[in-house]
Amino acid sequence: MTVTYADVAAAHERIKPHGIRTPVLSSTWIDAATGAQVFFKCENLQNMGAFKFRGAYNALSQLNNPKGVIAFSSGNHAQAVALAGRMLGIKTVIVMPADAPKVKLEGTRGFGAEVITFEKGTDREALTRKIAGERGLTLIPPFNHPHVVAGQGTAAKELLEETGPLDYLLVPVGGGGLISGCAIAAKHLAPKCRVIGVEPAAGNDVTLSYQQKKIVKIDVPDTIADGARTQAPGDITFPLILQHVDEMLTVTDDELLRAMFTLWERLKTIVEPTGALGACALFERKLDASGRRVGVLLSGGNVDLGWAAAAWRARP
Repeated sequence: MTVTYADVAAAHERIKPHGIRTPVLSSTWIDAATGAQVFFKCENLQNMGAFKFRGAYNALSQLNNPKGVIAFSSGNHAQAVALAGRMLGIKTVIVMPADAPKVKLEGTRGFGAEVITFEKGTDREALTRKIAGERGLTLIPPFNHPHVVAGQGTAAKELLEETGPLDYLLVPVGGGGLISGCAIAAKHLAPKCRVIGVEPAAGNDVTLSYQQKKIVKIDVPDTIADGARTQAPGDITFPLILQHVDEMLTVTDDELLRAMFTLWERLKTIVEPTGALGACALFERKLDASGRRVGVLLSGGNVDLGWAAAAWRARP
């Protein structure tokens, strides 16, 4: 099952009246430090604090199941489905890890979803499918769904409509929904733009899969990028990544923490670790962006401030 730019454009029409056209920010300090002209698409300022609203709303708006929907998520997809469900009058049930960031658990419940938690070692997808079958709910996966992919691609569509053609587009990667959709949009609107995905080094399932040209499954990653603790790309997202993405990079958690706080300090905007993955690759010079026009997706801002304060104090 494939996704095209026409799907992204149609998704944008569904989402526009309900989502936020998030701002594109820049920083003279960051431009000087990187030698590039950098445009940050601030999806941390999207409804519920992350790009995930786009895909969730696009998917839910095309469903008709009176019993409702169910999703599994470490946090941002959970909140996105919960909020979209509330907007559309659809009952939502969310399966989340018990150790998910408190801000994401509370946010999901706050949007009216029923939250079911599970402990480490549980097969979350199997648990979700079991509950879906018992209750007659429609499953909305966090990334491996064509309507989700198309919705996520609207972020890059908006960015390129505002900036014009870019040389590079840096995108955080978990299961591949965001980068799949964004790459489809970028290759249509700016064919020469190199689309680069960035993962945490400890959660490099998509990078390994990309290198080996087959889906590689890893153990549940231990990384501060909780939105990228995926084990493998999906059978929908992976072929799209192979077709449209030019390169995959990884960054360490220490590098990611530095990048997150740099964004806080220089852009004056709160970004979560996963949301800072693309920026981190740029700041750590994982690519040569000197003299280039670079788009960076800041994918989310749902960070536990208590954790962030402790991480700040613990810096070397």
